[in-house]
Amino acid sequence: MFLEMKKPNRNIEFFIERGLFASRWLMAPIYIALVGALIILLISFMKELWHVCLTLPQLDQNDVVLSILSLIDLSLAGNLLLLVIFSGYENFVSKMDIEDHEDQPEWKGTIDFSALKLKLIGSIVAISGIHLLKIFMDVQKSSEVQIKWMVTIHIVFVCSGVLLALMDRIAASTKVMKEK
Repeated sequence: MFLEMKKPNRNIEFFIERGLFASRWLMAPIYIALVGALIILLISFMKELWHVCLTLPQLDQNDVVLSILSLIDLSLAGNLLLLVIFSGYENFVSKMDIEDHEDQPEWKGTIDFSALKLKLIGSIVAISGIHLLKIFMDVQKSSEVQIKWMVTIHIVFVCSGVLLALMDRIAASTKVMKEK
């Protein structure tokens, strides 16, 4: 009788499960705060663009290219933020009810956690590549040690992306094998 397992009370289990499921809404303020970060990024982009416009007559070709790379870098970070906000909210909080909106992104609702990881690392690799290109374009201002570290970090990001993609591919093929 002592070893006999009793069934848990279904009412308690129901409330625990409902509470755990409702806890997903704790992520909503984080996604709202990321919208604030997107606004901060927009302000930074506009400041950089304004600075480029004001100093354009004094800039040489390399400086113009470096300034444009900075703007591209900021736009990639903004795209990354949007991707995390939309897909994170849809994957972990709630589906967005905007199916009839004409400007709805095509990818909305199609990015799962695995695809989000790959897009995230892809964006990080692109941003790292832009930073590396900036250093190469103005190599006189960087030390040899700095350049080596930047190249090493970029290679680590690239390898991480390849390994993540490989792990996802292996997991997907394993899932397909189990379904057969």
